[in-house]
Amino acid sequence: MASYSGRGVHGQVVHKLGARIVGGEIAEGEILDIGALGTELDVSLTVMREALKVLAGKGLTDARQKRGTYVRERTHWNLLDPDVIHWRMETGDGTQLLRDLADVRSIVEPAAAHRAALHRTDADLAALETALDAMAQPQADPTAAAEADTAFHRALLAATGNEMLRRMDMLLEPGLRERDRMVHAHGDADDPVPSHRAVLDAVRHQDPARAELAMLDLLAKAAKDLAHLTHTSDATPHR
Repeated sequence: MASYSGRGVHGQVVHKLGARIVGGEIAEGEILDIGALGTELDVSLTVMREALKVLAGKGLTDARQKRGTYVRERTHWNLLDPDVIHWRMETGDGTQLLRDLADVRSIVEPAAAHRAALHRTDADLAALETALDAMAQPQADPTAAAEADTAFHRALLAATGNEMLRRMDMLLEPGLRERDRMVHAHGDADDPVPSHRAVLDAVRHQDPARAELAMLDLLAKAAKDLAHLTHTSDATPHR
């Protein structure tokens, strides 16, 4: 599931409106005055209509005869969309999002590690090792560090040999990527390599019980990092 890649004025309008909707500045159910918004953002009606098509694809807006274009209720939003996740992080809903992500990971990833230990192939081990090597490299860019971490978890899901579990990366990756960017940007989180290495070692030795426990330990560490980040964020005045 990819984020919207539009650039220039069109992309800016998509992201400005999306953030305002997700952040609650434009309320659920509100009718959008497209002309007024276009004037405010200094863009044409054509640009506005194209941007609203993108937002409609994410479940944020819709249009009806006699009602016009409006913001849909949150229950219709695609909360797994990478842009929606980014806008939630950007507009102050990140803590709840990360807690929800942690809950989902606690359900999925220990079981995935258990199954990966039973079904992994040499190719799976190579993919996990490559991702771990990338994680071990000094990363000045938080995004690059996040991508390496995400690659490890994607490879672990693939190693289960279960196509449906493998596609769980679509559920986990957008939130995991945002979480990892926060952690790596913060700069004082613990080294993630040892906890991931423990999972890989158990998977390599085909020890499902140890793999599951290693993943539980990894998630406990992730929860500790999140608690620290949340505390720091709550203690920092918003600018």
